Amino acid sequence: MSDRSRPVVALVGRPNVGKSTLLNRLLGRRHAIVEEHPGVTRDRNLVETEWRGVQFLLADTGGWLAGSEGGLLRTGHRRARAGDFSTWLAGSDGVELAPLVSKQAEIAVDEADLVLMIADATVGVTEEDAQVASMLKHKLGADTSKRVVLVANKVESPRTEALAFDLVSLGLGEPILVSALHGTGSGDLLDIVVERLSSVDAIASDQPADNESELRVVIVGRPNVGKSTLFNKVVGQDRAIVSDVPGTTRDVVDTVVVTPLGRIRFLDTAGMRRRARIGQGPEYYSFVRTLSALDSADVALLVIDASEAVTHQDRRLAERIKVASDAVIVVLNKWDLADVERRGIVEKEVADQLSFIGYAPVLKVSALTGKGIHKILPALSEASRAYASRVSTGELNRALTVIQQRQPPRGGRILYGVQGASDPPTFTLFTTGRLDVSYMRFLEKQLRDSLRLGPTPLKIRVRKRGDRGV
Repeated sequence: MSDRSRPVVALVGRPNVGKSTLLNRLLGRRHAIVEEHPGVTRDRNLVETEWRGVQFLLADTGGWLAGSEGGLLRTGHRRARAGDFSTWLAGSDGVELAPLVSKQAEIAVDEADLVLMIADATVGVTEEDAQVASMLKHKLGADTSKRVVLVANKVESPRTEALAFDLVSLGLGEPILVSALHGTGSGDLLDIVVERLSSVDAIASDQPADNESELRVVIVGRPNVGKSTLFNKVVGQDRAIVSDVPGTTRDVVDTVVVTPLGRIRFLDTAGMRRRARIGQGPEYYSFVRTLSALDSADVALLVIDASEAVTHQDRRLAERIKVASDAVIVVLNKWDLADVERRGIVEKEVADQLSFIGYAPVLKVSALTGKGIHKILPALSEASRAYASRVSTGELNRALTVIQQRQPPRGGRILYGVQGASDPPTFTLFTTGRLDVSYMRFLEKQLRDSLRLGPTPLKIRVRKRGDRGV
């Protein structure tokens, strides 16, 4: 089940009112991707934060628009800045994603303990703002006044301050004036958030300790291989938007799930394309966030489309996982769509092209139907155990002695070794000379087998006798 020990504060509003900018301001760091055009944020993005000793989750959402349920959005009645939304609504992605983005915003409202409705003070009240307010009143009913805080953003002059108070007509009380861009009023808003959370009894007394460990699992792969579908299936809820349009996910979406293994933080990432095909703007920042998620993770689920050939980009992703020193599990998704001949081919392709991560288990699943998903948790358990493995100095050196008897090293002799760290297991070998690359590969495989380390990368450092400290 998901971890809901912390209260949730959702930021909702029509597109392009500054929700993600405000999220970044309240966090005190750049977390959400921000661009000047609407439609950048799509998924529900939950981020942990703290104010005055109170820990809670901020939920960023995409722009909500009325009429999105069950089909295309109506564009016949637009008032202020109607043209701003045309790009977001039109084209191959707008038609598919607009209803899904709005649905995610509504789910965020349903799950939130407190809702911040964000409006743009520079344009006053728009029809879209009124529709958002109506949606909140419909969903929250009698609790609307307790669970909604109206926030007027972009208040940066006396004129916009006057326009901001027109928002009272929305029936959600007096607006709190802020400028997410400049930070004005953000501290006051956080004070009100903490006060309101107390008034709705949202602050849990059993918040997890800051030092409670959790396994960080990142889901990576090329665009449109089913990462978000797999993410939703594993966490047990529709956290990420799923569409056939490549590039739907932009931010890294994460959810903590409480399992028999303990707390696991799953991170869904944007599809990784070749760097040459990545421009500036949201796609570039998505690429950077994915790399950051890989660097901070313990285990990576590399998702490959089993109905297609293993590509050069799949190999590059596996190489990047190895550089990040994550434990890795290869997930062949859409296995149900591959015929018998294709299945044999993809298994051979994985063995040949990803041989440098040959220690990784290979799971065959269908994220859409859920077939094979039950294998993921046991595989994560084994990968986590291997990743944190520690062996005694005696056991390590006995294994090294046997390995050298079987095949003496070329270029130097290993005197002894020690394990200096785990996560992943890291060994320092003290030698009489350099060890060549081919022997290092042989040594890694032999150590993995001899010490029963399992599906984890190993780091082996060589220090030649005569180096400082030896």
